[in-house]
Amino acid sequence: MMLLGWFFAFIAILLLLIAALGIVRLPDTLSRQHAATKAATLSVSLFTIGLMLVAAASGWGWGWTIRLLVMLMILLGTLPLASHALAQAGLAESERISSEDLDTS
Repeated sequence: MMLLGWFFAFIAILLLLIAALGIVRLPDTLSRQHAATKAATLSVSLFTIGLMLVAAASGWGWGWTIRLLVMLMILLGTLPLASHALAQAGLAESERISSEDLDTS
C-alpha cells in the first residue's frame, strides 16, 4: 500500500511538471490558466490520495488521513473558484486592452 501511495505522488509530480510546461508554452492567458488549474486539481488530488495511503501504511493514525481528506475537500472546493476568478480577470484585462487600442487609433 505504501508503494502505491508513493506511485500516486510520483504521478502527481509529473502532472505538475507537464502543467508548468503548458504555462510556459501556451500562447494566451486563458489557455495557460486552463492548463494550470486542470492539472493542479488532478495532481493535488492524486498527491493527497497517495499521502493518505502512505499515512495508512505507516501507522500515522486516522487523524492524518482525516486531515488530508479535509484538505482535499477544501482544495477541490476552492481551485475551481480560483480558476473562474482568474478567467474573469483575464477576460476583463483583454477587453480593457482592446478598448485602449481602439481609443488610440
